[in-house]
Amino acid sequence: MKLAIGNKNYSSWSMRPWVLMRALGLPFEEVMLRFDFRAGSPFRQAVAQISPAGKVPVLVLDDGFTVWDTLAITETLAERFPAAGVWPADANARARARSLCAEMHSGFGALRNHCPMNIEAQLPEVGARVWAEHEAVRCDVARIEQLWSEALEASGGPFLFGAFGAADAFYAPVVMRLLTYALPMSDTTRAYVERVRTSPGVAAWIAEALTERDFVTEDEPYRPAP
Repeated sequence: MKLAIGNKNYSSWSMRPWVLMRALGLPFEEVMLRFDFRAGSPFRQAVAQISPAGKVPVLVLDDGFTVWDTLAITETLAERFPAAGVWPADANARARARSLCAEMHSGFGALRNHCPMNIEAQLPEVGARVWAEHEAVRCDVARIEQLWSEALEASGGPFLFGAFGAADAFYAPVVMRLLTYALPMSDTTRAYVERVRTSPGVAAWIAEALTERDFVTEDEPYRPAP
């Protein structure tokens, strides 16, 4: 299998299947497509050849069949590797994990818009301003903390449903945002954030993001080009 992704520093959608596959030991070849959003750019041309949606990530299966969208990729992995632990074994926990992923997939727009993922950056001043000025961001974080707290209490941890799985991978970019912008969080949240940050798949993604040293203007609303 091949997984086409964008810049690790910025691409929150790419991060989800990558860290999941890496954490679970699923075999894949990474295809890095550097972000370049100009019409007709090499990025747009490359993605258009494998995805009608024109976005990353894209999973290319062994026979060349392509799957786009992170939820579809996750379900495909669960079907192809049923023993890997993509979802919890318990039916109720599995349904709850899918619910958490779906809520992440479609929600938390304020946090996404005002705190775009930028692993290399440290933006506590921006985070403090965003936190003070945008109630919707505070509401998004409160809801995320509620989801995490309830899942951790029910499972006993250390991750949302025990072992690292799809739900943790889906919220890994949120962990990055909380750290980059130094947003307020409870002690329970902070401990979970640290476990995710240092988990093998996420730690590998972070390490590689920090080596990119690439500046994509469209993904840098808070910093001028060097």
